[in-house]
Amino acid sequence: MKKTKTITTDDILLKLCQSLSSVLSTATGSNVAYSAMVQKINKTSLKPDIGCFVLFDGGFTGLVVTNFSQQAALELYQDYMLKMGISQDELAIHHTSDEVADILGELMNQVVGDFTRKIRRELQVSITQNQPKMLALNKQILLSVDTNLDRPQARRVSFTTAKNNIFYLELAMDKTEFIQIEEFEQHDDVDPDSIIENTRREQAQQVQKSAAAPEVDLDLLDQLGL
Repeated sequence: MKKTKTITTDDILLKLCQSLSSVLSTATGSNVAYSAMVQKINKTSLKPDIGCFVLFDGGFTGLVVTNFSQQAALELYQDYMLKMGISQDELAIHHTSDEVADILGELMNQVVGDFTRKIRRELQVSITQNQPKMLALNKQILLSVDTNLDRPQARRVSFTTAKNNIFYLELAMDKTEFIQIEEFEQHDDVDPDSIIENTRREQAQQVQKSAAAPEVDLDLLDQLGL
């Protein structure tokens, strides 16, 4: 059987970086970029000021950790809320606020969701995720998160916000390779939001057509005995 393509751990990391950059950029309306250089590390860990971790399992097992500085966390949170139409006066101003953790947790949930869909579409492998856990950490605390990996590999990538605030993504997973032995067609995932929006648009168009339809001449119907 001909080996046409091989996907390694670093290729999977790149897909995760792309999901993180794309989702955060879209959600905040600003540019979130990642470094072209990747650092090999011995283990993943949660660090101040805000740390988040997500476990995934299925076709392969792994752990995703993001560590935000308070500046990066507040910038992403505030940009997201402002884009949602919330006024500046209503925004939290401290990174320890529960609202900041909730929003970042929701954004990370979207990131890992986008990543799992990409893995399913491009690698034909299904993985599941748990709900992201967000923790506001004191500068004195370093919390390590261990996973049951046979041949663990860990990587760290730095990300930069539009205001040049830095945060980090860490990935730990088993050393693995996916080898493509046959060509297959990648099908785009069905987006429920797009289906709902298209349905609403079609209904609105039908209502407009009905409103624009000529009125029935009731006098003519009476003369015809209808």
